[in-house]
Parts: sequence; structure tokens; C-alpha cells
Amino acid sequence: MVNTKRVEPVQGGGLPLAALNHISVLCRSLESSVHFYRNVLGFIPIRRPGSFDFDGAWLFNYGIGIHLLQAEDPESMPPKKTQIDPKDNHISFQCESMEAVQRRLKELGVRYVQRRVEEGGIFVDQLFFHDPDGFMVEVCTCDNLPIVPLVPVEGSAILGLPPPAPACKRPAAATLRPAPPHPVPVAVPAPVSAAAAVPPAQCVPAKAGSCVGEVKAAGIVGTPAF
Repeated sequence: MVNTKRVEPVQGGGLPLAALNHISVLCRSLESSVHFYRNVLGFIPIRRPGSFDFDGAWLFNYGIGIHLLQAEDPESMPPKKTQIDPKDNHISFQCESMEAVQRRLKELGVRYVQRRVEEGGIFVDQLFFHDPDGFMVEVCTCDNLPIVPLVPVEGSAILGLPPPAPACKRPAAATLRPAPPHPVPVAVPAPVSAAAAVPPAQCVPAKAGSCVGEVKAAGIVGTPAF
């Protein structure tokens, strides 16, 4: 999930914003738009400042607001779009059940266009449809895609993601020194069993973002240093 808490921007970065508050939509008929955003998208009307001297309505749900503005001259607005173009301006909502959304749109008689995007074996389903004024709305399963910032350090902090894991350094293979040409005689200790001579290898559980392993060469077991 994207972090919605305020994060101090990196030096030279963007404005110190906190979260999306609302979008504003100019409409031909305030009554028709309120009906759409209430009964199709599930927004709830909320109190609007009484000092406004123009008609409108505020609605809220899903953590964001929709501010509807009644056009002073609806006839001067651009013609209503009838063709649903997924590449047009739109607002997008995440959903849990695409089947339930499709069923509800059919019950309401809302015409929509369906698309599917595939990325690395992950599928994202999308539905596009218009509000009463031709402003496009998308419902999708975009949350299926992982959030991968293109600027790892700064992007991870802003998005509330864990920092990238440090690269693991593999230990160099142990090298054996050649035996001297004339070995020096040494005292031989009392014989011991093979099991006691070589202690069992110890496996150390690895911590997140670290590499812990064993190096085995010529009967030597050790933990590499990093």
C-alpha cells in the first residue's frame, strides 16, 4: 500500500504534500452528477461551506473528496464524449471484486469498456465508463502490481516501502597453502574418534537483508566475515 502520511521531501524534490484531498468536476446538471457519484460510485454528500456563491456539492468516500461544480452556462461546455477512450483523462478506483463491479454496472445500465494488462505474469483488470458529463472513471485491480520506484532510495522513503536490501557479498573460496617440502616432525596426540575430531557444522539463521553462510575447505568450517 502507498504511504499516505506526510514525508519530508528529499533535497531539491517536490512540494511537501501529504495526500490527495479531492478532485473537482464541472457538470451540466448538478442533480444528475450527485445521483451518479452517490448511487454508482458510493460517495456520501458532506457539508459544503455556505460562503460559496455558486452552486455545487461535496461528496466523500475512500479517503478522497469529489467536488461537483454546476456550470454557469452548460450549453458552452464541450460536447459530451460518447466514445470511451482508456487513454483519456480519468480518475481510477481500486476494487476487490471485478465481477461484483461488472454486475452492478449492468444492473444500472452503465456502458463500460473492459481491458486487461499483463506485466511479468501479473494481470490487472480495468473497467472504463463515463459520468453524466463524459468525464471518465476507471475501476481496476491495479493494486496487484508491486510498487517499484525508479529512484530506489528516495522513492522507497516517500512511498513508505522498505529500503532496498544490501547486496550480498559471497566469501572468497578458501585456498590451501602447499605443504613444505620437508615436514617438521611434531608430537602426535592420542587418537580420538572421527566424530570428535571434526565438530558438526553449525547453521546460523540469516537475518533479513544479510548473508550468513559457511565455508568448507579441507575439513575447515567457519563463518565468513562481511
